Amino acid sequence: MTKPRVLLKVGGAELAPGPELDTLIGVILKLAKERQLVIVHGGGPEIAAWQARLGITVQTIDGLRVTDAASLQIAEMVLSGAVNKRLSARLNTAGLRAVGLSGVDGGLLHAVKIEHPKGDLGLVGEVVEVNCVLLESLLSDGYVLVISPISGSASGQTLNVNADSAALAIGRALQPDEAIFLTNVAGVMADGALLPELDERTAHQLTADGVITGGMIPKVQAALEGLAAGIRRVKITNLAGLAAASGTWIISNKGA
Repeated sequence: MTKPRVLLKVGGAELAPGPELDTLIGVILKLAKERQLVIVHGGGPEIAAWQARLGITVQTIDGLRVTDAASLQIAEMVLSGAVNKRLSARLNTAGLRAVGLSGVDGGLLHAVKIEHPKGDLGLVGEVVEVNCVLLESLLSDGYVLVISPISGSASGQTLNVNADSAALAIGRALQPDEAIFLTNVAGVMADGALLPELDERTAHQLTADGVITGGMIPKVQAALEGLAAGIRRVKITNLAGLAAASGTWIISNKGA
């Protein structure tokens, strides 16, 4: 019997060496016993630390980071190098068969440069094609996939892709049974209580009513985009919630 397929998006905060990474490894070990796992990761804090260390000033346009050639080198070094191999190595040491990939490897993620109306974002892309043959082959052989969002392009120029966007593109192409987006909050809260489940209509209504506010809005929006991409259900939770199997599931209204 085929295991359910899960897409897990992990931010950079959980991937630095230390107790949070230890907890994450333990949770992934449990998930992998019953599921096929595709892990897409970020690494923003380490990228920012290296930029500061090297004296690179971060520029933004309309709140989006500009990636120049020097910043791309750092992003590749951190995402496809340090973070990807750290997580892959820890999982393999723990007994899993993990393969660390970037979007460049095997033509996994093909991206095009983003054109922003308010200015040039530099070497920033969005994924337009996913090599599912590669993903399916590795998953069928029992590997846990660890994916950096750095992607290739038709010109051969690598592009920096937001990890959430890369995860959604993979979800759209691979159609996993569920996706889990790790955040810094336990889930969607209402009147001080964690909501274990929301359907699309309720999520939109709670946003309109001002119950879902601030930083939770883009998190819920990403979950709704996941549903629109064909993922059956999407969970928003933090590392503690992932360990405790809690959080907020966002589910589709289709067929209701």
